[in-house]
Amino acid sequence: MKAIQIYQPNDLRIIDVEKPEIKAPNEVLVKMLAAGICGSDVGIYHGTNAAATYPRVIGHELIGQVVKVGEDVTSVKKGDRTVINQVVACGNCYPCSIGRGNVCENLKVRGVHIDGGFTEYIVVPETDLFILPEEISNVDAVMIEPTSIGLQVCSRAELAEEDTLLIFGAGALGSTILKIARTITDKIIVADIVPGKLETALKNGAQAVINLHSDDLYEKISEYTAGRGVSVSMDAVCSRDSLMQLMKITGNAGRVMALGFNTQPIEINQFLIASKELDIRGSRLQNHKFSEAIELIKAGKLDFTGEVSHTFKLEEAQKAFDFIESRDPLLRKVALVID
Repeated sequence: MKAIQIYQPNDLRIIDVEKPEIKAPNEVLVKMLAAGICGSDVGIYHGTNAAATYPRVIGHELIGQVVKVGEDVTSVKKGDRTVINQVVACGNCYPCSIGRGNVCENLKVRGVHIDGGFTEYIVVPETDLFILPEEISNVDAVMIEPTSIGLQVCSRAELAEEDTLLIFGAGALGSTILKIARTITDKIIVADIVPGKLETALKNGAQAVINLHSDDLYEKISEYTAGRGVSVSMDAVCSRDSLMQLMKITGNAGRVMALGFNTQPIEINQFLIASKELDIRGSRLQNHKFSEAIELIKAGKLDFTGEVSHTFKLEEAQKAFDFIESRDPLLRKVALVID
């Protein structure tokens, strides 16, 4: 069968691999149907993802259909469409013991540390499968994994109805966070450099937007918050100075959420943290958020129609990555469709 492997940075290959087989009674053979391309996949391709190892079959935003189940499997059956959990935790370390397997000391992420789902078939334990609602298409369903990331960061931020939130960056990550955050609070500000993305943010529930090319971030935040600063800020840009900017515009007792994997040294100001008593918190992957995302879809609170702007066949993966690099203004989310 075919699989997409990043052999080494900037070296994408279509390889032939053996079709996997069920080897344990709790395992399930899944035929892949669709898979989203994430910014972290692009990072692995370019060699800028610090967590990745090579060579690696990538892909972690995974939608498939059950074709065979092990003898002990009871939660899914042949024919079920499922989303696949990307997190593989050991269950024994300290983070796992306190229910935070997403930062397991022995963490393995499909498509990053172990081979992922840019392939035709994959075998996973039944506990890593979540049945999709009938109303969502295979392509739209690739947005469930990014949504789980949004749910995680909102949970880590303890985002509440009374909070004023700044989402710094309106790309794929920022847009996904907005969809989740608007189910919690209506006081949301989105900042970006692309007018079209800001227009979309307003349509999707942002109360206000800031154009970072033409507006002064600090003046606008002061204007929108009566000088107090936001109570929660989320860094969906992850540039060299973005965290420092958020520390400045987040008010006293606020929470600043760091989402990026940038390994370059950055400047921070300890006085800002101590004097405002800021919480600087990380958020990684997701921690048991797939069921929550699916329930929001069933309740009609999330709609991913049109979020995936472009699709390519599995064997067109190089073309898909090249298209992402083109930064086409119509680009939102790219997915591979597996026949």
